Amino acid sequence: MIDQAVQAIAAFYACASVVCYAAYALDKRAARTGRRRTPEQTLLLLGLACGWPGAFLAQRWLRHKSSKRAFQMKFWFTVVLNVALLGVAVFASRM
Repeated sequence: MIDQAVQAIAAFYACASVVCYAAYALDKRAARTGRRRTPEQTLLLLGLACGWPGAFLAQRWLRHKSSKRAFQMKFWFTVVLNVALLGVAVFASRM
């Protein structure tokens, strides 16, 4: 049962990461072509909703949002918050 839960969580993180990576890629393209951008709040919320691994990869591979200090501080806060909430959920499920 625990193995199934771990697999489900991993699958959810993987799917959310793909969606988040795609959002960063679309925003990067919009920035280059002068089209309407994805709001930073949307990118941060996608990361908070378990997509932060994909956001991290997009920031590194696409060089998008990686040099904006204010964004990076908010991004890492959402990562810590997500991991903390996951830890609380895991701890609560074992009680």
